Amino acid sequence: MIHTRILMVCLGNICRSPLAEGILKSKVNNDFIYVDSAGTSAFHSGELPDQRSIKVAKTHGIDITNQRSRQFITNDFAVFDTIYVMDKSNERNIIALAKNDIDRKKVKLILNEIPTSKDKDVPDPYYDEDDGFEKVYQMLDHACTEIAKKI
Repeated sequence: MIHTRILMVCLGNICRSPLAEGILKSKVNNDFIYVDSAGTSAFHSGELPDQRSIKVAKTHGIDITNQRSRQFITNDFAVFDTIYVMDKSNERNIIALAKNDIDRKKVKLILNEIPTSKDKDVPDPYYDEDDGFEKVYQMLDHACTEIAKKI
């Protein structure tokens, strides 16, 4: 029985949020914790995660090839308990869709889970070299470890 529902959100749902979804799923009991991801744009809807995200996840023993990009919808506020966003731009876009304070309070910057990374963004590695994906993986792995400890 699912006790907690967590949504990871970035811009296109092909780089950062699929990694965050895969990482957190690898750290929690999926019988009780449901983790999904979405993007603020629909540009990549239905697509696999970026091949570089797939590659870096695989390097760390995580398979994210079953994921498909989707756009965040307002009903996600009703479905999810916590909505982790990758950066302040995603945060603004998601909060703009919130209907009330209950919705707004669900939205959190993922790196705020790391005490030394308050109000920092997870950089978008899309236009970066492959090492950018590894750096993002390490940031998200640290944040997801903290999230898993709390739940």
